[in-house]
Amino acid sequence: MLGDVTFGQYYNARSFLHKTDPRTKILLLIAYIVAVFIAQNFLSLAAVLVFLIVAIIFSSVPLGSVLRSVKAIFFLILFMFVLNVLFHVKKEGETVYFWVVTKEGLISASFLSARLILLVTGSSLLTLTTTPVSLTDGIESLLKPLNLVKFPVHDLALVMSIALRFIPTLANETDRIISAQKARGADFESGNIFSRIKALVPVLIPLIISALRRADELGDAMDARCYTGSKNRTKYKKLTFTFRDIVATLFVAALITGVVFLNIY
Repeated sequence: MLGDVTFGQYYNARSFLHKTDPRTKILLLIAYIVAVFIAQNFLSLAAVLVFLIVAIIFSSVPLGSVLRSVKAIFFLILFMFVLNVLFHVKKEGETVYFWVVTKEGLISASFLSARLILLVTGSSLLTLTTTPVSLTDGIESLLKPLNLVKFPVHDLALVMSIALRFIPTLANETDRIISAQKARGADFESGNIFSRIKALVPVLIPLIISALRRADELGDAMDARCYTGSKNRTKYKKLTFTFRDIVATLFVAALITGVVFLNIY
């Protein structure tokens, strides 16, 4: 299951979204998230879904790679759905229903689950179409005004990039450790939830040791390459805005306009 984590993974292709400036993609992702949150009915969410499908087509990323991000949080979505069904608050008269399945509760739970799925799939599309280096450059460029107040913009962008890069690495490492423990007779599937959590303790210790070792090796590699932070640092690739950024911005602007229109009418 951990191998299904798509955050931090890059899908190599030569598509419209891959060639779009990373700064534009970051800003438009924020606008996309705003559109998802301001959507107040299923019709406006359907407009967001259509936009996401078009974005996936323009990214040339297989649909299965995008949907794997939803598979990774399936239990979270299911848990949230059940809670919203069993603990539904009816706005009219502030009537609260506990442990009662109602039509309003099912509609509310379905709406929130759909919203979460759209958020996760849209966010995963950013890392699937943007390399960690480009993502770092984009974040650093957007936060550059903070340099006026001596904020370590470059260091923050580097830390965020490394964190995104190591999410799939640590997920694969966890799968490898679990497989090794199962080969030695460990049981992670039987018993109650507390027994399963207790069985994960032998996995956490080698995982923490492996993460610390990788961090130490990364620090040594950066020192060996004379990395000194943002001081006197130049860029191999300059970020430039192109017509793709204008087209992508117009599409997202049309999305937000459509969502607001559908909310009103």
